[in-house]
Amino acid sequence: MSRTLRRLFWWVPLGRAPELSAKALQAELSGSSPPYLLDVRTRIEWRKSRIPGAVNVPIGELRRRLPELRLDPERPVVAICLSAHRSIPAVRLLELEGFGGARQLKGGMLAWWKAKLPTEA
Repeated sequence: MSRTLRRLFWWVPLGRAPELSAKALQAELSGSSPPYLLDVRTRIEWRKSRIPGAVNVPIGELRRRLPELRLDPERPVVAICLSAHRSIPAVRLLELEGFGGARQLKGGMLAWWKAKLPTEA
């Protein structure tokens, strides 16, 4: 997809995005330079169960609220949703805004829960 089309249709939850598995994310979170966790699910979903340290900005608000996050372009960002569909447009938008290291959690929270990794409510 061309950059122009990506800019027009960044919000479409189809296509591919760079991703990492739940186990790989857990390893990165334990490392010396953990990624920024951006949970793009609804507030209700986020309140019920989330990865510790994740910040919630629902995908419908992300474009407008991205500046307030004050993300460091040098720090990787991992977008999280329930099943890795809403995180695709989040990664696309992050890339368009200069966060080239953005990735999504492969399989979303469903994969995280299946792997029995830590959550908080």
